[in-house]
Amino acid sequence: MTSVTRFAPSPNGFLHVGHALSAIFAHDLARQNGGRFLLRIEDIDVARRRPEFVTAIFEDLNWLGLSWEEPVLVQSEHFAEYLAAADRLIQMGLLYPCFATRSDIAAAADPEKTDPDGAPLYPGLWRGASAENVTQRMEAGESPALRLNMEAALQALAAKRGDAPLTFVEVKEDGSQETRTAEPQRWGDAVIVRKDVPASYHLAVVVDDARQGVTHVTRGQDLFAATDLQRLLQELLDLPEPVYSHHRLIKWSNGQKLSKSNQDMGLRALREEGATAEDIRRVILA
Repeated sequence: MTSVTRFAPSPNGFLHVGHALSAIFAHDLARQNGGRFLLRIEDIDVARRRPEFVTAIFEDLNWLGLSWEEPVLVQSEHFAEYLAAADRLIQMGLLYPCFATRSDIAAAADPEKTDPDGAPLYPGLWRGASAENVTQRMEAGESPALRLNMEAALQALAAKRGDAPLTFVEVKEDGSQETRTAEPQRWGDAVIVRKDVPASYHLAVVVDDARQGVTHVTRGQDLFAATDLQRLLQELLDLPEPVYSHHRLIKWSNGQKLSKSNQDMGLRALREEGATAEDIRRVILA
């Protein structure tokens, strides 16, 4: 199968060597079998987007010797498509408005229960809330997030698939494949549309992967658990199922993952210190 892969950075900081690994991994996989490599700017978090970071993404990837198809998809230009997908879920009775703050959730959540990202598992504060209560909050000027009713979503999934488990194909770095069982329930009633923007990462990524014909999602192990929820959304929205590869992460000697927030091993800084693209490849692919 000819691969269509993508690298999808967020323009809220400069790229570091961990991003270089993700970009090169996806680029080389596509090029190995005559496939297509796409670049996507994941900027639904418009408050943190900076034009200089968008420019830097192009410059850094060019410096690494990578090329991609044009035009580049920019998520902030496609909010209407994400809202249309959310509306489908609303019509299925699977989304509900939630006005709970992080402090509300933390106060009510079971401290022993967390989602895969380590956040308190949402305790269902607004699940089943009355229309009157929701209307009052909205008339007061509050904007809700839209959460997925996980129990109802799993019931809808069972109605479509029967007893067949929800699975995905994981392609390992040695090329072997393994069918994994997805466990979306561990995310609980996840946010599908944020309060501040008309999408969430999980919704936007499945809509975009389907629209762009991505066949092979490549990303770091830190996003492995996200596949569970995204596979559920793909099934509910009748979107095609790609295969997945979750590559190793580049970490400091103490085991801590590289972070964009503190510019760990930033590509621009390394370039200014005299590093070459060949040096980066040699280090991250060793």
